[in-house]
Amino acid sequence: MIITLEQAKEYLRVDTNEEDTLIETLLKSSQNLCQDVTRLDENEFESAGEVAKIAVLFALGFFYEHREDADTHALTLRLRSLLFGLRKECF
Repeated sequence: MIITLEQAKEYLRVDTNEEDTLIETLLKSSQNLCQDVTRLDENEFESAGEVAKIAVLFALGFFYEHREDADTHALTLRLRSLLFGLRKECF
């Protein structure tokens, strides 16, 4: 994972351990979504740099705040804009 649980909790401003399982699940989903948008495998994505980390944190925050009503289409469009420079060409 490009972001650790501790980094995720700091970003989300969570001080307790009660939601660790939820945060880990959302973190994995966030990274998978960002990898799908960039069309990169896990190793390529993890070496992509700070933009990739910011995108994962952005997606994580979105999923965490909108647990019950997440509009993943809108999120995906925002991530495409953010990650456009990393996106692998595919024909």
